[in-house]
Amino acid sequence: MSDKEPTTTIDPGDGPQPETLKRVMGPKLLLLFIVGDILGTGVYALTGKVAGQVGGAGWAPVILAFLIALITAFSYMELVTKYPHAAGAALYTHKAFGIHFVTFLVAFAVLSSGITSASTASNVFAANLVAGFGWDISGTGVMWIALAFLTLIALINLRGVGESVWFNVFLTLVELSGLLLVIVVGFFALGSGHADFSRVMIFETAGDKSVFLAVTGATALAFFSMVGFEDSVNMVEETKDPRVFPKIMLSGLTITGIIYVLVSIVTVAAVPIGVLTESETPLLEVVREGAPGLPIDTIFPFMTMFAVANSALINMLMASRLLYGMAKQNVLPPVFAKVMAGRRSPWVSIIFTTLIAYALIFAVSTILPESVTASLGGTTSLLLLAVFAVVNVAVLVLRRNPVDHDHFTAPTILPWIGIITCAFLVGPWARLDDLIQYQIAVALVGIGVVLWVVTWLWNRSTTGTSTRFRNPEELT
Repeated sequence: MSDKEPTTTIDPGDGPQPETLKRVMGPKLLLLFIVGDILGTGVYALTGKVAGQVGGAGWAPVILAFLIALITAFSYMELVTKYPHAAGAALYTHKAFGIHFVTFLVAFAVLSSGITSASTASNVFAANLVAGFGWDISGTGVMWIALAFLTLIALINLRGVGESVWFNVFLTLVELSGLLLVIVVGFFALGSGHADFSRVMIFETAGDKSVFLAVTGATALAFFSMVGFEDSVNMVEETKDPRVFPKIMLSGLTITGIIYVLVSIVTVAAVPIGVLTESETPLLEVVREGAPGLPIDTIFPFMTMFAVANSALINMLMASRLLYGMAKQNVLPPVFAKVMAGRRSPWVSIIFTTLIAYALIFAVSTILPESVTASLGGTTSLLLLAVFAVVNVAVLVLRRNPVDHDHFTAPTILPWIGIITCAFLVGPWARLDDLIQYQIAVALVGIGVVLWVVTWLWNRSTTGTSTRFRNPEELT
């Protein structure tokens, strides 16, 4: 085995051939992966909703959400360099607590958040495709387009992570171009007198909310735009040098944080708050106001398509790698660790997560009203905030277990702050206007409990023993 492409294998007893992933991601690809994963559906869809909670000071919740994400990122940076194996938060949870049920629920929460986000992005992609071409297609037709799009994403992932990541590079660059266009147009509007910068300093709460509840709710909403950095740890076994994670993760978060703050400022300055709150395409309103001569109605739906396509691709990539990693750890049946002989992509996990996404899109399109679709982003945030709180606890617990190699160490105060802030944003006071998010989350956790029982019975019937999460040292 060459030094250029190190690999990790499962227990030889699981089969005669090693099941490995291909290390193809260098620092630049990893940075674009992280930036592309964080940017996406949230900033395109929720900027106006955040402003509706706090008025012109919509940039303040964005900064708070960025700081909370950054604090938790330090815990991830320590853990991914300490335990450089796929499975992410689930691996860290089990290493810290050793309780299989908790491990499985954490893994399922992360998996659900990824698939929920990807499914929502696929629906948005389909709707913008219809709008971009001016097709007269019903809701059922949009659903079938979304399903076809998810199939394309699955085929790209089956082709291999190299192709998937390079496709991500293309989508990320287009996505960045769209946001930079908004920023440039917004500042042009300010310079030409078509925008009012004074609105940026106005703080207004919606209804009879207190300032505290308004900021809390807006921060919880804005947090959905900041998630994505945690997906990258599930790609660690496909990264050439895992030691670059701290530097690249910090760089990616900083880049996206700056872009988000600038977008939130120019959005409020260029467009009245009432218009932003009511619009489903707030960034489109900015460009319309600042550059009325451009054919924005034709261009911007396609930019939005690229943005949400990127989110869907990366989330489905993450979900399949999470299943693969859990199977290698003997928490899921070993079939999920199967990889294609030539491409070495986890084909069983890709197909399985795609089928779940199909079911979710079908449910959202045929059972749930459109207002609930918007709540799926909040549900993603809710699930991940709960996971982040657990990860911040895990990093402190695992300080008792040193490893035999150097790794990044976060300042001790940061995980403590992360525990408090993430747990606080999980509470109902952060979602008074959209408590249905808890219903969706409870339903997903209920499915997770059922799958945990099925997995336990599977392992009992095939090995005669209960499921055991193996130590990473046994896998190297």
